[in-house]
Amino acid sequence: MNNTKRPQRDQPQINERIRFPQIRVIDNDGSQIGIMTPDEALRIAEEKELDLVLVSETANPPVCRVMDYGKYKFEQEKKAREAKKKQHTADVKEVKMRYKIDDHDYNVRVNQAQRFLKSGDKVKATITFRGREIQHANLAEELLQRMANDLQEIAEVQQAPKKEGRNMMMLLSPKK
Repeated sequence: MNNTKRPQRDQPQINERIRFPQIRVIDNDGSQIGIMTPDEALRIAEEKELDLVLVSETANPPVCRVMDYGKYKFEQEKKAREAKKKQHTADVKEVKMRYKIDDHDYNVRVNQAQRFLKSGDKVKATITFRGREIQHANLAEELLQRMANDLQEIAEVQQAPKKEGRNMMMLLSPKK
């Protein structure tokens, strides 16, 4: 194996790694210092016991900032964690019933679906058939349409009622 050093691309461009003839330098309080060579800027950063960090390499000339890199990196990671915490993934929750469901039980299922939709999840309403009940697919479809009508203020039908084997299902998603 050869032990020649290869430049590491995944490392951030700070201090000695900045390779441009001229750079625009911004102080740690946000004021512009001016355009200079990376060596001069590095000297200014070292006097303040801070790092020289490349902020924008696409600008002309590239922009560098005098800052505490460890603190900057920590803040970036903190922001990323907060953003990850706030995002909600829409799960698919299922509400199962039979086509001969009683009114009270049906209302319980509608309330469950309503709760799921309000929390931002999709709802899969499934009606299961047993034995010869499959002949009454029209009654099951009417029940799913009734559910869609009862939830139309907060949900939209993403997938119309369709038969899959011994089940009939419909997919509802929350209105935006």
